[in-house]
Amino acid sequence: MHRISRTPIVFLAFLLLFPTHGINGKTPKPSQAPAGPPVLWREPADIAARNLYYGPGGEAHEPHGIFTFEREDMQGYSPKFDVLDEDGVRWRVKLGEEARPETAASRLVWAVGYFANEDYFMPVLRLKSAPRLRRGREFLSPDGAVRNARLKRRLEDETKIGEWKWDDNPFKGTREWNGLRVMMALLGNWDVKNANNSIYQVKGAHPEQRYVVSDLGATLGLPVYNYGERGDLRAYRASKWIGSSSPEFVSFRVTERFSPLHWTMQRIPVEDAKWVGGLLAKLSTDQIRDAFRAAAYSPAEVEGFTQVVRRRIADLENLP
Repeated sequence: MHRISRTPIVFLAFLLLFPTHGINGKTPKPSQAPAGPPVLWREPADIAARNLYYGPGGEAHEPHGIFTFEREDMQGYSPKFDVLDEDGVRWRVKLGEEARPETAASRLVWAVGYFANEDYFMPVLRLKSAPRLRRGREFLSPDGAVRNARLKRRLEDETKIGEWKWDDNPFKGTREWNGLRVMMALLGNWDVKNANNSIYQVKGAHPEQRYVVSDLGATLGLPVYNYGERGDLRAYRASKWIGSSSPEFVSFRVTERFSPLHWTMQRIPVEDAKWVGGLLAKLSTDQIRDAFRAAAYSPAEVEGFTQVVRRRIADLENLP
């Protein structure tokens, strides 16, 4: 007869007697399922009154004062790091050629009802002391001044819980999903990919999961996958954006055919493209200008970008 070890039995009894504690003495955190409905778009009844200079965060959330460096983020194309402001608010700073176009693009997406991060552009951001950055040192002065920074506010009632996929989400095939595809084409977003999409859990009395295109840096330039320009007026103005159209579908010439998500810009129902074009048409020229003024483009660039956006809106309205 084999002798049965009592060790597993004793250990199991210990776990049953003390179910709330792990073997290291700490209480494990319970897993929390996402709360509330998934949301991609919310009807903007106030399009003509939306302030595109301050964007979704408004003037009240505009960053100010001197910031404290916390940590550097080495992921992604652009140099990034986190800072804390004098009010205890955390911000993600992005430097480089994506800072300006992302600031403007986020406002245009938000203007027609899609969710967007609270982005602000600061020509000069001041830190209490100059950190030792591994990326983006060319934007940093010895006295802690940082040039041309985009700041994304971290919201206390909002937590990122994952990414969402263009071809697998609760909204696929809807007018709102198609409208977002059109917005990516209008902005010339050549880096459309799942890794640039975020799901944010919003807490509070009315919890929901917001589906957001959270990286809009590769926009407003030459839309060529992996080689495109960012925030370049000359390239944006010269690029052809509508490839083909019929009474049923329209396809856009954004990204090359070898892009993994090239299909997101193809065969969009014309009625859905015209729908989002109608929303954009409610924006005044001054509102569109404000989106580019917020990114500190020069007066000539502001006018140039505004003209291209206005022309593309008219293209959508004039689809067959």
